[in-house]
Amino acid sequence: MPHGPGSHTSGARYAPGMSDDATIGWTDAREANLRNWEDRVPLHEAAYGLDAYDDPAHLGSVVEHDLAAMRPFLPGGTLRGLDLCHLQCHIGTDTIGLARAGARVTGVDFSPSALASAARLAEKHGVDATWVECDVLDAAAHVAGDFDVVYTSIGAITWLDDLDQWAAQVAALLRPGGLFYIRDGHPALYALDEEADGLVTRYRYFGDGTAQAWDMTTTYAGDGTVDHARTYEWPHPLSETVNALLGAGLRLERLDEGQTLPWRFSARMEEVPGGWAWPERERALIPCTFTIVARRA
Repeated sequence: MPHGPGSHTSGARYAPGMSDDATIGWTDAREANLRNWEDRVPLHEAAYGLDAYDDPAHLGSVVEHDLAAMRPFLPGGTLRGLDLCHLQCHIGTDTIGLARAGARVTGVDFSPSALASAARLAEKHGVDATWVECDVLDAAAHVAGDFDVVYTSIGAITWLDDLDQWAAQVAALLRPGGLFYIRDGHPALYALDEEADGLVTRYRYFGDGTAQAWDMTTTYAGDGTVDHARTYEWPHPLSETVNALLGAGLRLERLDEGQTLPWRFSARMEEVPGGWAWPERERALIPCTFTIVARRA
């Protein structure tokens, strides 16, 4: 269940009809989200700038950023020769970038249309990749083998209701000593009103087990619309994400917070090198992303 330019992001959430504390079970919410993400595939194929991958050196800006952050924790500072599992890979652009950086890649997603798109893109560019269709919360039961690196980026975990179950999948997929990497939108950012004139809190920062319901016919990339507008997301404070990984037996190696995003969360954001940021006078007031590097013992 991915999001974002090249990967996965919540994008600007102009959300008429948003209902906090939506009462819905995981199965029903997942099915609604799947219908929405199936609709997004052709829109994102048209909007993601896939022609850039005609250049065999093109990795994508998300992968370039994440590789730089991972490099100090990788053997020899490289992915070359490592087995990598990309959770919530969507149409596989970042998976292909990771393969071009030297990894043997497996992409996991719950959308069959997204995986079919990823497979076509990989085949077009001669990239060897394995694609697995399954729920990320049950990934370890469906993905063969284990991995040196498990990777998630960006805008993925708000689509999941149970981070303890998610972290258990991460731990199960990693080899002893294997590395987990995630960069995602900061929950403090997601609590903000994207339409306000200043940094004003509008949505829940802390989770209480209930979902947030959104009705949006547009997506974060491209001009088209989806037929299935209703989606469900779950707020997760940063402490919940960290504690889920610790509880699954991973050792935290690094935690960072960033001031830029690879998508425009709010119309007030300004384009800067590497993405989008709040106006300079506000930039140091609120984090936009968090990055966690953790390792299985």
